[in-house]
Amino acid sequence: MRKNRSLLLTEEGQSYYLDIKDIFNLLNDATEKLLARGTKGSITVSLQPSFAIQWLVPRLQAFNILHPDIDVRIKAVDQRENSLTEDVDVAIYHGRGHWLNLHADKLHTEYLIPVCSPLLLNGKKPLNIVNDLTQHSLLHDASRRDWKRWFKQVGVKGVNVNHGPIFSHSAMVLQAAIHGQGIALANSVLAKPDIDSGRLTCPFNDVLVSKNSFYIVCRENQIDIGKIASFREWMLDTVETERDEIENGQIK
Repeated sequence: MRKNRSLLLTEEGQSYYLDIKDIFNLLNDATEKLLARGTKGSITVSLQPSFAIQWLVPRLQAFNILHPDIDVRIKAVDQRENSLTEDVDVAIYHGRGHWLNLHADKLHTEYLIPVCSPLLLNGKKPLNIVNDLTQHSLLHDASRRDWKRWFKQVGVKGVNVNHGPIFSHSAMVLQAAIHGQGIALANSVLAKPDIDSGRLTCPFNDVLVSKNSFYIVCRENQIDIGKIASFREWMLDTVETERDEIENGQIK
């Protein structure tokens, strides 16, 4: 009932309130725990080993500083292994950006560039023109298609791309190139640390733009969960910052 603009519970109402007060308190506690789990705890990120080694792991400390309450668990798997399993919160996919029931944000366009050890440039078989590649082993990442497309784009015919070792992971291709085993057609993002350090160099400036890109993906219905949103935001901000620095000449 109402008295002097205030609302007073009747005797029956007060008895009912006492009966359900504990239920409301339990609901409130459960809600707070659920929200806490969304912004704290651990997050499992699934991705290909090469992207983990060459890009994510070197930058991970920055995320840890921003979000000390979120522990990142890295699960390195091949994408074809259905990496967004129940125990995975976020994944890095390589492809066209269309996966059923998944939300995908583009990270990096894939630019493929020829790279090799600096020792090969001025060795017994120097690399002065594209045709000089016929004197060296071609290193292949998963298949020989990319080298075929690259030679077609630069207008060079008669090069036998059906030779040279094939590696299942990009990081292995880069290691082979670093050790002077041949010329690799590498993803520019993954090769950048080794180019910056001088372990690899680009003998030619011709770039092949792939139809594939790297994407950060999660389930559509989990995009706003605190820890997932925090990791997605950090990944996208990091990529955007690095892209701006490259365009402004701060990163070579």
